[in-house]
Amino acid sequence: MSNSTTQVVSGKQKKKKTDFVLITALVLILAIGFVMVYSTSSYKAVEMYGDSFYFLKRQLIFSLVGMVIMFIIAKKDYEVLYEYSRVILIVSMALLCLVYIIGSASHGSSRWLNIGPFRFQPSEFAKLALIIYTAAVCTAKTKELAKFKSFLKAMILPFTAIVLIAIENLSTAIICLVIVAAVTFVASPKNWYFVVLGLMVVVFCVLFIAFAGYRAQRIKVWLHPEQYDNGYQTLQSLYAIGSGGLFGRGLFKSIQKMGFIPESHNDMIFSVICEELGFIGAVMIIALFVIIIKRCAVVAMNSRDRFGGLLVVGVMAHIAIQVLINICVVTNTIPPTGVPLPFISYGGSSMVCTLMELGIVFSVASHREQMTPDMEDKKNAN
Repeated sequence: MSNSTTQVVSGKQKKKKTDFVLITALVLILAIGFVMVYSTSSYKAVEMYGDSFYFLKRQLIFSLVGMVIMFIIAKKDYEVLYEYSRVILIVSMALLCLVYIIGSASHGSSRWLNIGPFRFQPSEFAKLALIIYTAAVCTAKTKELAKFKSFLKAMILPFTAIVLIAIENLSTAIICLVIVAAVTFVASPKNWYFVVLGLMVVVFCVLFIAFAGYRAQRIKVWLHPEQYDNGYQTLQSLYAIGSGGLFGRGLFKSIQKMGFIPESHNDMIFSVICEELGFIGAVMIIALFVIIIKRCAVVAMNSRDRFGGLLVVGVMAHIAIQVLINICVVTNTIPPTGVPLPFISYGGSSMVCTLMELGIVFSVASHREQMTPDMEDKKNAN
């Protein structure tokens, strides 16, 4: 990761570079997502709305909006995010607070804000805001990160935002913790106190589980899903995965999606992928995620400055941990929780915000040859 000025080329700026491997992997995984959203939702869409394409059309709109914003961000210089990082996080925290005042409930938790005909999940935007703010703080206060007290002081706002999320959505809060931890770990000159932070996270999770009985219940369901009514979704998911075999039943031929797996087009979509496309199809999708994460790592290591590299590290950590949690939940490796599979699960907030994050990655990639001489000095002076 470059920490200093980059080369000047004959008084002219080099042509912006586009990461075609990353774009290709993104297009492929979005296309697979569209097919699987239709496959998993068409039965429910006909039953509820009389239109088998209802959820697919909405997913296409979400993706189109997200890609337009992604391309706009990609064309802009990501340096502007450094200047407004604090404002972005404070706005995100205000939206999180607003959820508890006028938010609408879904599956027993208040996580949504209604804006006209649309619903928006502020916790998804909070992930993006935390990536930007943490990268900015770690860029501005690199030396201070070596001191534990200074580190905690710098992380007051991110930790506050994470607590606001954890009140109603512990799984998303854990994802946000991983994002902050990944960025600070890469940026910090000393890493010993991450052991202390790890213990703090464990205590944090235990407390939130203890104060919410349904979370403790999920652990029991995870250990013995066959003994609890709440284990129905987990068992159906495992049936779907097992029945897929090596090559799957065939596209659009899932049985479990026919009302057996609740919300099969959302968080549990990977189980239907396994049923219809088999082990081979599941491995192909995981491979696409690996390519996306690997390309993000390449962009981060070749970024023109510290801030750009840390931004990409945050995006990479977000995608990686969310994919891991989703697949682990579907396979009952960890207790059940609601985490969408990036770019594939149905959902507007997640799709738009994740594509915005990739827009930042493309911006870092395309501007890595166009360093302004005073940029790094300006940040280091802070």
